[in-house]
Amino acid sequence: MPTIDLSAVRGQFPALSLKDSSRSPVFFDGPGGTQVPRRVIDAVSHYLACTNANHGGAFRTSRESDAVLAAAHEAMADFLNARSAREIVMGPNMTTLTFQFSRSMAQELNAGDEIIITCLDHDANRAPWQALAEKGVILREVDFDPSDCTLRMDELERALSPRTRVVAVGYASNCVGTINPIAKIAEMAHSVGAWLWVDAVHYAPHGPIDVQALGCDFLVCSAYKFFGPHGGVVWGREDLLDRLPAYKVRPAGNRPPDKFETGTQNHEAQAGVLAAVDYLAEIGEKFGSSLAEDLPGFQGRRRKLKQAMAVIQLYERNLFEHFVRGLLSIPGLTFYGIQDPYRFHERTPTAAFTLAGRTPREVAEKLARQGVYVWAGNFYAIAVTERLGLEKTGGVVRAGLAHYNTREEVDFCLKCLREAG
Repeated sequence: MPTIDLSAVRGQFPALSLKDSSRSPVFFDGPGGTQVPRRVIDAVSHYLACTNANHGGAFRTSRESDAVLAAAHEAMADFLNARSAREIVMGPNMTTLTFQFSRSMAQELNAGDEIIITCLDHDANRAPWQALAEKGVILREVDFDPSDCTLRMDELERALSPRTRVVAVGYASNCVGTINPIAKIAEMAHSVGAWLWVDAVHYAPHGPIDVQALGCDFLVCSAYKFFGPHGGVVWGREDLLDRLPAYKVRPAGNRPPDKFETGTQNHEAQAGVLAAVDYLAEIGEKFGSSLAEDLPGFQGRRRKLKQAMAVIQLYERNLFEHFVRGLLSIPGLTFYGIQDPYRFHERTPTAAFTLAGRTPREVAEKLARQGVYVWAGNFYAIAVTERLGLEKTGGVVRAGLAHYNTREEVDFCLKCLREAG
């Protein structure tokens, strides 16, 4: 694979200049929320200082605020390759939005209808659907193979039936990094007339998303996982958004996305989302020429974004291969998920592991004292740690790479882990 140097982007992230233990921290905590570039911070600040107003006013700050919100919706439409910004619904976070939409979908469900969820998912893509059992909806659960943490596609096929109405699945596991074959799952779901709801929160910072090519019906992500502020986004097919009922106040609009964007939105966060998307587009513009990949049908910002995410994917894969080789060489370390570098296109650069003789929390605390930031626990993917038999012992250590991380940081983390063993 070609080598791409993204070190120049580090200067855009103020957090990377902080000091901890007399050195800059190593931020391997990205799966829980990435750091943000300066332009995102500036966009939030500028919104609050200069355009802070509620929606729909006749005066200047309200008009300018509405323009920012419209631009944020257009930006996310470009990021996901939506047909139009009308298919973009903004909200607080993925969890809240999924509960909101599951309640709306419940109005179309009857007792005996079936929903499929998976053991590989974050609980935010399980609990909202499990809550519908009180309506008499039947839940089918698909397992994963604990040897490599990949979804059992044969089991998914057997779970589908003419009664299946919704299939809820993650684009990628936030715990072990597995990427699911979404386009294939969409075909399977549609073959029985079911809708496919995709949780793309963990995948979004690591690769290009094209909802048209995926063929899904809904896709949800959170901007704070792809270098933006805290806020969630749902893409849905416009005909389905138009069809679903919304829980709203009477004066709110009756068409999507307005009918789903309840109350006053987090306007400053949407300003930050716009800035995060433009940051990624700039990466595509600066580094995209290093790729030979052709992108027919994509123009303007959409093309830059697809180039950016392809560049990021390539950079992270090279870095992650080095990281995993080092992890697998550490005595007493158990690695969970796909280990074969020839299959790393099937996973994100998120490593889940345990270290013999230490709980995951102890490992995380020791690394934190040395300025390496990782997570320990189940990360709300409790079905994963339960299935792996790790929930009662504290889950796993999770170290996630992002495009602002470096080989030097990987080597330092590996050195600290060897000393912790």
